[in-house]
Amino acid sequence: MPAFPHAAGSVLFITLDSCRYDTFAATDAPHLKAIGPLHRAWAPSHFTYGSHAAMFVGFTPGVADGAPIPYANPKFARLFKMRALGHPGHARPFFELEGRNIIDGFRRRGLLTLGTGAVGWFDPALPASAPLVADFDRFYYQGKTHACLRPQLAWVWPQLAAADRPVFLFLNIGETHVPYYHDGAPWDPAHNPCVPFAGATNDAALCRERQAACLRFIDAELAPLLDAFRDAAATIVLCGDHGDAWGEDGLWEHGIAHEKVFEIPLLLRLPSPAHRGGLPGDAPN
Repeated sequence: MPAFPHAAGSVLFITLDSCRYDTFAATDAPHLKAIGPLHRAWAPSHFTYGSHAAMFVGFTPGVADGAPIPYANPKFARLFKMRALGHPGHARPFFELEGRNIIDGFRRRGLLTLGTGAVGWFDPALPASAPLVADFDRFYYQGKTHACLRPQLAWVWPQLAAADRPVFLFLNIGETHVPYYHDGAPWDPAHNPCVPFAGATNDAALCRERQAACLRFIDAELAPLLDAFRDAAATIVLCGDHGDAWGEDGLWEHGIAHEKVFEIPLLLRLPSPAHRGGLPGDAPN
């Protein structure tokens, strides 16, 4: 697909569910890694709902080494800031928004808000999912399997083709979530090598191999979408929402407060100050 005609001022926000930082760093994923510098960041929670609820009110993952890197270190400068809520940081936030969350905030700015989630926390039929999905203008949930990137993208493309203005597009990708499976993979998706309390039946090497294979699949599948948002005034955010433990300290999977569950990749491609005027409702820095 050619560049999305309304990419200027648009925001593409992608979360790789359960993706570990070390897997991402070691995997050949040229299109994903071309987004921007890879940061070893820390998730705001150890499970999908908690992390996305935090990110959707402006508490994005960030580096924790004290480096004053704007937006990659949200303590120094926030990427998304809800007005009057939370510490503003030491430098101006990149986006300052009004409303219940960043989705509502971008919609108030005039962006079309589109979203699609792979894991069950994004099921619109569940009342508990409402804080994550209710504010999108349009939301798609495939259900049945976490490995649904191709159906998600099949939904996204017509939405972009019909859009008459810049968009906030959120994409939660489930192939990197247990059982680490992608469409066409040569292994049985019913076999999960990372099961809490299973102990001896788990396999850390297999987890690493399969999550890396899923990343390579995602990299190829997302290449056209990333290319569509190549405009200099578009914003792209890619991160894990949390990682998984693969036997460290006897722990497996996520939902536990462990370093490997909080350690995730973060990459940002942000408009330069010269291009900030392309964002509806915003003024150049």
